Amino acid sequence: MVETRQVNGHSQSQQSNKRAFNEGKRHFKRSKKQKTGSDVAEGSNEDVLIRDVRELLEKHSLDPKDEADANDKSHNALPEPFTEVELEIEELSSTGDGLAILPDTAQVVAVPFVVPGDKIRAKIIRHDRQQPYSVADFVKVIKKSSKRDDDLIRCQYFAKCSGCQFQMMREEDQLAHKKTIVEKAYRYFSKLPASNIPTIGDTHPSAEPYGYRTKLTPHFDGPPGGRRDRRQGNKPNWESVPPIGFMQKGTRKTMDIEDCPIGTDAVRKGMKRERKRVAKNLDQYNRGATLLCRQNTTAIEKDNPGARLNSGIGSTQARSIKKLLKSEADKLAPDFKTEHPEDFTMEDDGFSYLIKTCITNPKAISTEYVGSHRFDNPAGAFFQNNEAILYPFLLHIKSHIRCPPPVLKPPFSSADMHPNPDNITHLVDAYCGSGLFSIFLADMFDRTIGIDTSSQSIDFASRNAELNHIPKDKCAFLAGDAGDIFAHVRDFPADNTVVVLDPSRKGCDEGFLGQLLEFAPKRVVYVSCNVHTQARDVGVLCGEERGRYEIESLMGWDFFPQTAHVEALAILRRKDGKGEGEVAEVKEEKEGTEGGEGRNGNAKDEDGKEGIHVEEGQEAPKSPITGLEWDGNKTV
Repeated sequence: MVETRQVNGHSQSQQSNKRAFNEGKRHFKRSKKQKTGSDVAEGSNEDVLIRDVRELLEKHSLDPKDEADANDKSHNALPEPFTEVELEIEELSSTGDGLAILPDTAQVVAVPFVVPGDKIRAKIIRHDRQQPYSVADFVKVIKKSSKRDDDLIRCQYFAKCSGCQFQMMREEDQLAHKKTIVEKAYRYFSKLPASNIPTIGDTHPSAEPYGYRTKLTPHFDGPPGGRRDRRQGNKPNWESVPPIGFMQKGTRKTMDIEDCPIGTDAVRKGMKRERKRVAKNLDQYNRGATLLCRQNTTAIEKDNPGARLNSGIGSTQARSIKKLLKSEADKLAPDFKTEHPEDFTMEDDGFSYLIKTCITNPKAISTEYVGSHRFDNPAGAFFQNNEAILYPFLLHIKSHIRCPPPVLKPPFSSADMHPNPDNITHLVDAYCGSGLFSIFLADMFDRTIGIDTSSQSIDFASRNAELNHIPKDKCAFLAGDAGDIFAHVRDFPADNTVVVLDPSRKGCDEGFLGQLLEFAPKRVVYVSCNVHTQARDVGVLCGEERGRYEIESLMGWDFFPQTAHVEALAILRRKDGKGEGEVAEVKEEKEGTEGGEGRNGNAKDEDGKEGIHVEEGQEAPKSPITGLEWDGNKTV
């Protein structure tokens, strides 16, 4: 039975006032206009939640199709909106919500900020009239799950702010859940047989679970009656400083957020400064606004590359260093400018002083360093936001882009570490942006071309190639027509070309996938911030109807710790035996067993992972690309 709270001897539903009752009636009127399953955008949060809900019901032999009529008849018997109920959370959805089944119903309730095994109290907000689920707000934990550790929570706004979902979860549990997100995405959306999907790799952790975001965009709403005042030509009346921060979970309200611990130190300082500036100059705003807090890095080379600053410097020494850096900045780094020098932070990588500041002007130029590569971008434009994981992520791509890492047995040479059996000599970066992948990977190829439909992105990509001393005949950037995106690379030999894809959350459209299949490069590296649309697209590239490819490897990367988001990396290879304009028949490959051979003929270690192996007592090889010792278990 569903338990409802009792107030003065009456059920909470009986205590609901007229306003709440009318709100409930209005909700059910609106719900008749809710989207049907066919109207939900494929790969959207709603679509993913619906699929998770239906899969949970099927586990309990509650087939939504069989229950549809009965569920519709009993819909009015479900708890009224704003009723509090007790639930036991069974699993996490890929959206980050906990899922529980209402007793004696075929109705699933989605609740945020919970973990499997939690017994909780939740407030029902709405019932979906077309799908068998309800949405509820988290109220409190009645009995904690063994997977919950509230001592891990670092943010005072957690469980209210919509930004993070998993601060109460241990890192290993977050990573394991994100692996299941990738697994389910390919099961739901790829339409590929299970035998065509390789074992999903473990999710790669971020070196920093907090303090990793290099961009935050807090916002505030306009004053009450602001639109009316603007229409009438009157100056809006700000009675007080509005909340400045992020959305409250499940509402359209903005929460006042003073600090966000997932931001880098420089961004957090910039956010506090921006809050003060808005409060001081509120009359300059006629409406609400979104604020930009973007990290900017200036590298000042050290005279002695081997020297390192003491990480435990005192305040007096810190002031001396900052004074030194200010005096040296004009000489060593003329572009180092900040109107708020007291807000900058400093890091020492052993070779340079990295001065981190916060930019708040979207039209300003921000600079970030990835390894030894420098990237300039408009501060308001997209660039990967997790500086702690970006470099190892790119190193991983670099070691896999031409072929899987080899197994090495002595004697071996540095050239053996990055073999090129397919003679991959050309790279096409099809959503190049400001050139992150093209520039970082350019030294591996004879020719690299980055393509983007944005002329501004192409301008900055070309600028970044010049900043990194890459000649134009080796790495060039061109604005492409979306209708013929590969027009500029018709002279690239498909058999010797790899294409890198990093589209927006909506993924690739059908036209682009058709062009890619027609161009038919030997290898494809697909990076995505939405694994569900990635799975859909990979299904097209690898499917029986049109597919030319098979999945070589697939894994998630934790670019967004404490949240339900996961970055997915899929590496595809064209099927052997491809004829001119024809698709080769798929030859089934058996997965390698423990200690045997993997999909690519590489020996596997005890965990079944492929990689570079070094005999005991043999010196670890150094990468000719990074100059670092190869250690497959170590994040560089």
